[in-house]
Amino acid sequence: MAPLMSREISIPKMIECFSDLSDPRIDRCKRHKLIDIIVIGLCAMICGAEGPTGMTAFGKAKKNWLMQFLDLSHGVPSHDTFGRVLSVIEPGEFEQCLLKWVNEQVSLSKGEVVALDGKTLRGSHNKAQGQESIEIVSAWAASQRLTLGQTKVADNSNEITAVPEVLATLNVEGCVVTVDAMNCQKTIAAQIRKQKADYVLALKGNHKHLRDQVAEFLNSVREDRTVGFNISTYQTVDGEHGRIENRRYWHVTAPDFLPEKSAWQDLNSVGMVESTREINGQVTKEIRYYLSSLPVNAEVFGNAVRAHWGIENSCHWMLDVVFREDQCRIRIGNAAENMSTLRRLSLNLLRRDKTEKGGIQIKRLKAALDEDYLRRILNS
Repeated sequence: MAPLMSREISIPKMIECFSDLSDPRIDRCKRHKLIDIIVIGLCAMICGAEGPTGMTAFGKAKKNWLMQFLDLSHGVPSHDTFGRVLSVIEPGEFEQCLLKWVNEQVSLSKGEVVALDGKTLRGSHNKAQGQESIEIVSAWAASQRLTLGQTKVADNSNEITAVPEVLATLNVEGCVVTVDAMNCQKTIAAQIRKQKADYVLALKGNHKHLRDQVAEFLNSVREDRTVGFNISTYQTVDGEHGRIENRRYWHVTAPDFLPEKSAWQDLNSVGMVESTREINGQVTKEIRYYLSSLPVNAEVFGNAVRAHWGIENSCHWMLDVVFREDQCRIRIGNAAENMSTLRRLSLNLLRRDKTEKGGIQIKRLKAALDEDYLRRILNS
């Protein structure tokens, strides 16, 4: 796979990424510039703030440093101002700012695995007002461990409607797009191929007849009861802290007898993963099935399957454990969705910095203490 291509971005250039963001406030409420509020909020989030109160505290502590590139002639905005502004900014526009930054920074190389998956913001529900928790669908570049874009799942809908919206904003040509079983849909497969990418789709009970046919066929492959098919196998073994996991992959030409095969755009192959996990003497086994447009190559298929889980382990888990996203009770207006965008942009910036070898928590602490390091993160 080709190395990451990027261009250095300066703090003024980062500010430019937010320059097109519409200010929804009425004139008498524009005492503080919108860009100042956004940049202070982002810097505070990088340094450990979890909400408007922390943003104001950060701004006051770092006022002299912030004045090097922001106009703070009216001082640091109050926590009420941060909360109010974040609640009224149009989330779609704010997410486009994230996408603009990504496009400035990242070029996806051929074969990059782009995983799409949803995450519920559990603290965003409001039972008293009948407001359900917000769900966000994100696109994740697996090898680069960066969020490429996101969108909110519409009310009274599900991820199936949001995934095409996220896809449409991305240039995934030459990439391998992976989705979970919920999004194993003919329309999504067709869109991925239209955007000149390949797909690996998890196949479960929502396509029961097809899943049963694929399972029966692949079991016959595993038992060496088939002839005339291109078959590839691959195996990995991982072990640490008393856990041993053995994964065996089968990747095979998709047979013509599969139901509705022609309805799945460019369905070239089917795959099976058998995972055997042993923890302290207890053994569990799981078998999963997949549809794919990829040519038969079990190693490429296996890497795509494993890379998909990076969005759970390296993004969603990090947002919950380090950024405490699920504990955030900010839920007025658009605030929850916009805070989600700030967290993902902060995580992107922290991930891209390679000068500090510690984890994300250590980087956040160092950024809060060392202004030169925070500047490097903003320029990373």
